[in-house]
Amino acid sequence: MFNWNGAQHQYCDHINRRDFFTIGATGIAGLTLPNLLRAEAVAGLQATGKSIINIYLGGGPTHMDTFDLKPKAPSEFRGEFSPIATKASGVEICELFPKLASHGDKIAIVRSLVDLKNEHAATQSDSGWSVRDMKAQGGRPGLGPVMSKLFGPAVTTAAGTAPTALDISGWTRPGFLGQTHSAYKPDRVGVANLRMNRTIKEDRFENRTKLLSQFDRYRRNADASGMMDAMDSFSQRAFGMITSGHVAKAIDWRQESDETIERYGAKKNRDAQNFLLSRRLIEAGVRNVAFMIGGWDTHSKNFDAMRKKLPVMDVAMAALIEDLHNAGRLDDTIIMMSGEFGRTPRVNKNAGRDHWPNAGFFFLAGGGLNTGQVIGATNRLGERPEDRPVHVQQVFATIYHQLGLDVRLPLLKDPNGRPQYLVDHREPIRELI
Repeated sequence: MFNWNGAQHQYCDHINRRDFFTIGATGIAGLTLPNLLRAEAVAGLQATGKSIINIYLGGGPTHMDTFDLKPKAPSEFRGEFSPIATKASGVEICELFPKLASHGDKIAIVRSLVDLKNEHAATQSDSGWSVRDMKAQGGRPGLGPVMSKLFGPAVTTAAGTAPTALDISGWTRPGFLGQTHSAYKPDRVGVANLRMNRTIKEDRFENRTKLLSQFDRYRRNADASGMMDAMDSFSQRAFGMITSGHVAKAIDWRQESDETIERYGAKKNRDAQNFLLSRRLIEAGVRNVAFMIGGWDTHSKNFDAMRKKLPVMDVAMAALIEDLHNAGRLDDTIIMMSGEFGRTPRVNKNAGRDHWPNAGFFFLAGGGLNTGQVIGATNRLGERPEDRPVHVQQVFATIYHQLGLDVRLPLLKDPNGRPQYLVDHREPIRELI
């Protein structure tokens, strides 16, 4: 049985976000691992080979103290940090990102986002849509479920099979595509289901799969379409995922060398561990890895929070980019990072910044994108886009373009059978492709 227990988070609206559902013999529609693998393969499109690491900054990160500093603004706006130059000419970021600055040629920052919603929900960071859109039908699906639906599972290799999407923190949603396209979540129960039960030998486990196959013999003999033979392959892939332990091994980031763990800062910080874990999962064949870094709802003590959070992100993100680059994987791996919205340019009386959907940022790296640049600009106080406005859905149009999907076509169908587009704003960001 697969058991997902999402982490609980409380924002300024005092609403707890907890995701809980169970998949197994007594779970939703009796879904088993082979069933999930089958569902992922119902699409007919070929994957481009590119993967995604999607990092959600839960709570709404301040743009003014990370990637859009305003050193010439009055003190009540500019805050306590200064910008530093990066390896890319004209690209400046916060002084608390010195390691990331050395990789400035490998990153791109969109500073002029428009149509951000003032809602504490992760949907915009995973789809570009509001959490309210198509809510009655289950909501809009995120990147991982879309990839699961349209591309199917990762390629089976001698090492085993990897799931299409894996959600470390439990923040992504399948929307109207349904739970069959939900990302795997590697909690304790989920990881246990990826490992062989030590009381059952591999040959006995294989005998059980053969017995299951025999139960279907009559239907297979009566099936002229060959569907039953095809279903056997899904069971075999599920068997391969479990017996190889390939994904389970990737989840154990402690297998890395002490030097690598230190480079990511993973020994002391859980957020840093997720950067390292994401890299290992991409190497294991997972196509979409998602995780969350919480704590960005800084209505008070914003600068104290940034002094704790940004150095951790600096070390871990720089190590991730460096490792993917050195392994020749960066061009095939899109790193994306965003939150719900920006925060107020004017610092409040509690040394905090409040919600500000009028501006925000999207961080991108790798994926064959034209990096080493900033797209758009806000005005001198960081209040609103002033140059080159970019709709948040255009970021996703760009991501889908890199994955090989044509967003001009209605590639999905909702539960009522109506065709649905991936995004409404379908023009990719031309500077990035």
